[in-house]
Amino acid sequence: METIFCLWVTPVTYFESTDHHPKSPMRKLSQSQEDYIKTIFKLQKDEPVSTTDIAQAADVAPATVTKALKKLAEMGLVSYRSYQGVTLTAAGRKVALEVIRHHRLLELYLKEVMGYSWDRLHEEAEHLEHHISEEFEDRLDEMLGYPTSDPHGHPIPARDGSFTEVNAVPLGSIPCGRSVVVHHLADDNTDLLAHLEDLALMPGSTVEIVEIAPFDGPVTIRHRSKKQVIGRRVADSVFVIPPDPE
Repeated sequence: METIFCLWVTPVTYFESTDHHPKSPMRKLSQSQEDYIKTIFKLQKDEPVSTTDIAQAADVAPATVTKALKKLAEMGLVSYRSYQGVTLTAAGRKVALEVIRHHRLLELYLKEVMGYSWDRLHEEAEHLEHHISEEFEDRLDEMLGYPTSDPHGHPIPARDGSFTEVNAVPLGSIPCGRSVVVHHLADDNTDLLAHLEDLALMPGSTVEIVEIAPFDGPVTIRHRSKKQVIGRRVADSVFVIPPDPE
């Protein structure tokens, strides 16, 4: 038991006591390890994340995930027990937020400055997020005007890892006659993102719900003084700030 205790605690103390940037070479994290940490962060809610869910998200075998998690646990970045799932430690959360910060800053730059299309945006940022330096990150942030959200409307973690969560809900869940502001878009389908851009249903847009057809039918909205009919799948991919109760 003493050996296990040392392996578990010592790396955590090292990672959390250092003042180095999360991307410091002292961490010696591989790209795949950073990807696992980011995936856990996105999947983790109120309960530990299962290896099956991670395997599905990463498109790898569960045995591969288990091996990776054991290594991350030895490094003090996750808390893992067989058949009980995995959670990020404070040090692991710090790394996850740094990688997400890189990704979202890069997506904003690629979209707004370089004019990348939605279908190439995510893939390019996925590659670059693991390789930019601390100085590059800071200059990118300054050049973009210290943004707080990416092109999809998702929050960009601050330099210290903090960010504000917003309770956004799908557009299709809003009652008729109410006006709402688009907060963010689901980012798992690039064709759908391109369609939303064509409709100008982007973060910051104001939309009024005119009619919702029953049985998962289409949603009629008023946007830019014009009525538009969108499918329920489209409506459920647009997340809005719910209005105050009347």
